[in-house]
Amino acid sequence: MCLGYTLGVKMAELQIRKKEKKSGDGIGTMVDFLLANARLVLGVGGAAMLGIATLAVKRLIDRATSTPSDKEAEEKAEQKSIEESWKEAVLKKASPTLRRKEDLEHHCAPLSLPDPSQKMPEATGTSQVKASDEIKKIPICFTLQERLLNYHTHHASVPEVQMEEARQLVLDIKKELQEFLHAKHPEMPFLALHLGGSFGNRLPMSCLDHACLIMPLVLEPDLWCVIPGQKTILSDPNFCMVKRIDLEYTSRGSSPWDRFLVGAYLSSRTMVQSLHKTIVGSINWPAIGTVLDCTIKPDITSDELKLEVVHPNGHMIIRILPMAVIKDADLLAHCCATAPAENLWQRSFYKKEVSRLQELDSSDSGIRLKCLQILKGICRDCPSLCHLNSTHLRHILLHLSTESSDWTETALADRFLQVLEELIGYLDKGFLPSYFNDKLNLFSSLKAEDIEELGYGLYQVFSEPDDVLKRER
Repeated sequence: MCLGYTLGVKMAELQIRKKEKKSGDGIGTMVDFLLANARLVLGVGGAAMLGIATLAVKRLIDRATSTPSDKEAEEKAEQKSIEESWKEAVLKKASPTLRRKEDLEHHCAPLSLPDPSQKMPEATGTSQVKASDEIKKIPICFTLQERLLNYHTHHASVPEVQMEEARQLVLDIKKELQEFLHAKHPEMPFLALHLGGSFGNRLPMSCLDHACLIMPLVLEPDLWCVIPGQKTILSDPNFCMVKRIDLEYTSRGSSPWDRFLVGAYLSSRTMVQSLHKTIVGSINWPAIGTVLDCTIKPDITSDELKLEVVHPNGHMIIRILPMAVIKDADLLAHCCATAPAENLWQRSFYKKEVSRLQELDSSDSGIRLKCLQILKGICRDCPSLCHLNSTHLRHILLHLSTESSDWTETALADRFLQVLEELIGYLDKGFLPSYFNDKLNLFSSLKAEDIEELGYGLYQVFSEPDDVLKRER
C-alpha cells in the first residue's frame, strides 16, 4: 500500500502541473478531477492503478493537441517523473535493515571526493596540504578481510620503537627492584627477576598499558611437593597447594621458604603480604622515578603487587608475580581477596601456550598470533569484553587449530569469525577447557552476569564487526 500511495501522489502531482499548463482543455480537466478524487472512491491502491490507466488515455489527447516539440519535452518529463517515482517508492518499501551476509562486502564505504566542476573555497597552502595528507592517510576498505588487516596495522599494533622504549623502562625498574630485594633479603634465594608476557617473548603488542615481572622462587624438590587441586579440600583442579614434606627428618627452617608456612603448606598470601610491605614501605620510588624520568607509585590498596608508572609516552601498570618453580611446574601465587584459602597456587601454562602458537605459525605460515593481537585490541576497545583475557584467547586459538587447517592470511576473516563463534559456544556451556589439561575450566572465575555480558558483547562483534573495527584508537 505504501508503494501504491507514493506512486499515486506522484501521478497526481504530474497531472496538476499539466492542468496549470493546459487550463483550457475540458477533457484534461475532467480527467484531472477524476484522478484527484479517485482515492475517496477506490482507495489508495485503486488510485494508483487508475493513475496509470488514465495516463495512457491522456497521453493520446495531449499528443493530438500539442506541437511536435512540446510532445517531445512532455514525454521526456513524464518518463523522468515516473522513473523517479518508482525509485522513491521502492526505496521507501525496502527494509532499512540489511542482512550481515549481504552487507559483508560493504564493510567500508569508499570516500566521496569533491566534484572537480565545483569551485572550492579559498584556503591557505598549509591547510590544503594538510587536508590532502589526511585524505591519503585514510584507508579505503571494502571487505571484512581488509578491515581486519587495517585494524591490525593501525589499531592493534604498537610501533617497534615505542615498544622498545617501554620495554627498556620496565627493565630499568626491574633492575632497581632486584638490587633492593637482594640487599634487603640476602637470605631469600630469589632468582633474577625477568620480564613476562609479550615483553619477555618479544611478541607484537596491541597496547603498552601493562607489563609484568616474574619473581621466581626456586623450591627444593626434596622438601616440597605439589598437591593437585582435585586432592585438596577444595577439590578444584584450577588451584593446587605446595606442601612441605619430611618435616620429621628436616626441621622447620631448613628451607628459607619455611617462614611462609601456614600449617604444612606454603602460604601464597603470607608471601605476597610480606613482599607488599617491602615494596610499598621500604623502596624510595620517587627517587627512582626521578632518575628514570617517570613517576612510580606502588598500589597500596590492591592485594596484588602492582606499580603504577607514568612516563612521557603514557601510563603503565606493572604487575609483580611471585612464581614457585618445582621441577617442570610454574605456580603463580593466588592471593586475591575472594580466594577461598590463603595457600593457593595456580598452574601457569603461558610458556607452553606461546611456544605452541609460534610453532604452529612457523609450520604453516599462519596468522594465529596476528589474530590474537586483533582480538586483544577488540577486547580492549569493548567494555563488555573486559572479562575476556589473553589466556582465554590463546587457548581458544589452540583448540581451533586442531579443527581448522587453513590459517593463511587469506583465511583471516573466516578464522576471526570462527573464534568468536567458538567463544560464544564455550560461554553457553560455561566451560572453557585448558588446551593442556581438559579438566581445568578457564571460565571458573567468571560469575553468571559476567558470562551473560560477555556473550552479548561477543554476539554484537560477531553480527556487526564493523562497529568495532571502525573505532578510533
